[in-house]
Amino acid sequence: MAKNYYEVLGIKKDASADEIKSAYRRLAKKWHPDVYATDTEAKRNEAKDKFTEIQHAYEVLSDPQKKAAFDQYGSEEGPQFSPGGAGGFHSGMGGFEDIFSDLFSVFSGGDPRRTSRASAPRTGEDIEIQITLTFEEACFGVNKEIKYKCVENCSACNGTGARNGTAYKTCTNCNGAGVVNVDQRTMFGVMRSQQVCNVCRGRGKIITENCNVCSGAGRVEKQKTVNVNIPAGVDNNQMLTIANEGNAGYFGAPSGNLILVFKVLSHKFFVRSGYDLKLDMPIKVSQAILGDKVEVPVLGGGKILVTIPEGTSDGTVLRIKKKGIKHLRRDTYGDMYIKIIVDLPTNLSSKQKKAYKEMFEELDKASYNRVERYKQVTNLK
Repeated sequence: MAKNYYEVLGIKKDASADEIKSAYRRLAKKWHPDVYATDTEAKRNEAKDKFTEIQHAYEVLSDPQKKAAFDQYGSEEGPQFSPGGAGGFHSGMGGFEDIFSDLFSVFSGGDPRRTSRASAPRTGEDIEIQITLTFEEACFGVNKEIKYKCVENCSACNGTGARNGTAYKTCTNCNGAGVVNVDQRTMFGVMRSQQVCNVCRGRGKIITENCNVCSGAGRVEKQKTVNVNIPAGVDNNQMLTIANEGNAGYFGAPSGNLILVFKVLSHKFFVRSGYDLKLDMPIKVSQAILGDKVEVPVLGGGKILVTIPEGTSDGTVLRIKKKGIKHLRRDTYGDMYIKIIVDLPTNLSSKQKKAYKEMFEELDKASYNRVERYKQVTNLK
């Protein structure tokens, strides 16, 4: 049994096309797999399944024919009949499916994509742009001037396509309605449906002289500039929607949205993990053995003093609280994790080798807990 696609998108059955599209945008942004790229495998799989389900629901409800079939039969495939048997129908019964298809088209007013008025208000198309950010810009936020091409209504004709916005007349074929009635003879009698007027193409008006700016299209492509405040904490492949900055709507409808998709450049020594920062820091053998206080860089410049405890092992991770990245929608910060890399000296001189040998002869008398445990477990000397 097909899922209830209205429930999937969180909308009512009488939702408009714009409401359906808006719900899809909101949920697609929430469950896009790229948003969960750094999450657990279970969460990534959940996002993938949700995103697929949302896409399919929108595919059905945004298609007038599939939506009509789903509303009437609970499935976008239409009615399901048993293959043969008493009272059953199948493709070998003299073309019943073709007859039913014709009748369904008549009862639903014909193909909705042809009968809906071409001049009906329709939201403009969205524009998607990839924006490259430095690591610091993504972490701290930035104001960006975005330049892009979009379609706007022609100001010379107010989007009508007619010279000065007035050089048109009422269509005599549809009397300005944009649609005409069409009678179709069926086995149940004459059925009437509406179709878009083929003379004015649903506009209800016929241009007598084209606008000399847009050549009658009513729309022109222009270079547009918007200033966008990108919040602190955005990550790679995340999206930011700027409402009504896309292509112009049709016949008075709102413009589409501008969707920014972020590509964040890598940092030369920090690595991001969610809202945390990771840093590999090499130290000398002497610092690992005796301990030390060392300077550590912080994001955005500056430095802090970090204590290396005595006897710090290679691979030890130190946590510095609240020195990570600001959360996107909260006034809190992640942490910084410093992984200690004990760097062994190379290219020793004879004097240095002698000094190390004398030192380690004395150090061998010290306690080595992990070595002792290893010997006990393996029964080695």
